[in-house]
Amino acid sequence: MIQPDLRVRRVWDVDLDGLKEAGITGILLDIDNTIAPWGGNQVPAAAVQWIHRARGLGFGVCILSNNPKSRVSRFSRELGVPAVCGWVKPWRSGYERALGILGVRREQAVMIGDQVFTDVLGARRLGIMSILVDPLNRREPLHTRVVRVLERLIAGIRRGGPEGPEGPEP
Repeated sequence: MIQPDLRVRRVWDVDLDGLKEAGITGILLDIDNTIAPWGGNQVPAAAVQWIHRARGLGFGVCILSNNPKSRVSRFSRELGVPAVCGWVKPWRSGYERALGILGVRREQAVMIGDQVFTDVLGARRLGIMSILVDPLNRREPLHTRVVRVLERLIAGIRRGGPEGPEGPEP
């Protein structure tokens, strides 16, 4: 229940052609440490390009974030995608709202995020494919660092390759 379907280092490493071949038409995206560093306001160019390519290939993209509307709307506007925000993960209602916005069924969607107990667990509870990415950097609130320890202990999730999740960005 807490193991992702796939693991990649960064969101822009997700194979969009492979998703399309698998029948995926809707992409749900986390913000912090998935498409932008935690607390940061800049989306790396590689993530922006990946999202634009996804939309160009016909994917619906929706941000699904536990952040407040004041933070999420900035990313939603910048990327030109809808968003569901507030305390929505891992609760079913947040995922269902995002699916409704995109007009896709569960089996047509994928959730991409950096946390097992919000992104992956919430998706798995609804039968949505999940992809776990390594966090963009180590800067995170204390409660998230504690959750990372639990991820390692309970789910056996190890992060990063030889250079680790805090490695240099493109």
